[in-house]
Amino acid sequence: MDKRLNRFASRVSNLREEGAYAVLTQAQALEADGRDIIHLEIGQPDFQTFPNVSRAGVQAIADGQTRYTAPAGLPALRAAIARDAGERRGIVVKPEQVIVGPGAKPLIYFPIMALVEPGDEVIYPDPGFPSYRAIIELAGGVPVPVPLLEETGFSFDLAAFDARVGPRTRMVILNSPSNPTGGILPRDDLAHVLQAAERHGGWVLSDEIYMRLVYGDEPAVSMGALPEARQRTIIMDGFSKTYGMTGWRLGFAVMPEALAEKVGLLVTHSVGCTAAFTQFAGIEALTGPQEPVEAVRAEYQQRRDLIVAGLNAIPGITCRTPQGAFYVFPNVKSFGISSDELAAYLLDQAGVAVLPGTAFGEQGEGYLRLCYANSRQRIQQALGRMEQALARM
Repeated sequence: MDKRLNRFASRVSNLREEGAYAVLTQAQALEADGRDIIHLEIGQPDFQTFPNVSRAGVQAIADGQTRYTAPAGLPALRAAIARDAGERRGIVVKPEQVIVGPGAKPLIYFPIMALVEPGDEVIYPDPGFPSYRAIIELAGGVPVPVPLLEETGFSFDLAAFDARVGPRTRMVILNSPSNPTGGILPRDDLAHVLQAAERHGGWVLSDEIYMRLVYGDEPAVSMGALPEARQRTIIMDGFSKTYGMTGWRLGFAVMPEALAEKVGLLVTHSVGCTAAFTQFAGIEALTGPQEPVEAVRAEYQQRRDLIVAGLNAIPGITCRTPQGAFYVFPNVKSFGISSDELAAYLLDQAGVAVLPGTAFGEQGEGYLRLCYANSRQRIQQALGRMEQALARM
């Protein structure tokens, strides 16, 4: 074979697989050998897409809605998103500000590609969703991680943020509620970040994919709800977590119209458009009954309370109560081994698949991420197995 063919572009040289999929592959290999594995690694709802939403998608296929659509999305879906996203955040959103994509990840990728030049700095949370750093590097930007602090509920270390933001900062990425910590950024911290972005002429990309999964008395505050934020904020959201539509691949972003035009062109010249029948399912998700969403949220809250109490009862583990998403991020530093070693030990010795905190950045060392999108029975079993295995250490 011609070795010259394996000279890949430098932009892909640092790409790595996402940690959750790597652990899932290992867990599935053990299952193939007959092991019973409890999956707490993948951030995927364990409930099926709501029946009315699935029926709408099936009906759309039956009606012949299987052809190309406008790259930015069906006008009816963009209008539905504008109404729903705006009402939930207390802002006015026009359909022209909405771009629909095949999943939420493209709506992180495309705005960064549209705004970040080689050498521009992009601040992002650490620990944080691993695709942030990967996409920043693909765009030629300089990734600048800012720690999340356990003692502040996993909000930004604002002192570190202030030290790292500057004239070269083109964008700040926020994620609230957060993957992997479940933390929520308070309004004052959002305002602090926004003021810095204003000083340096930067943008804010607010990943709000878990916005409907909040367990406190008050909803999470969207960066877009701060009046001064609207000209420089991109809100990214989607249908996967709220409506159990991970495989449908349907996401959206809200942004200023001038940027939406450019992002729409990137959609045109990359994926072309999002499947029409998926978009019809999305319309039904937004305009149909919302009671199933609330029922699922209430169930997640019970699971959260169960897993937090169970983890805190295991000697050596401390776990804060997250206010959103469906993850816990327990502190396991007392065991004296790396997060990777501990996660591997729990998979091998306890049959419980979890992620090391380092799958989300260097600041994740000393933590594990557990997803409680699993039944209460299986969560209880996982806690028992973990306690026994850790006691043997």
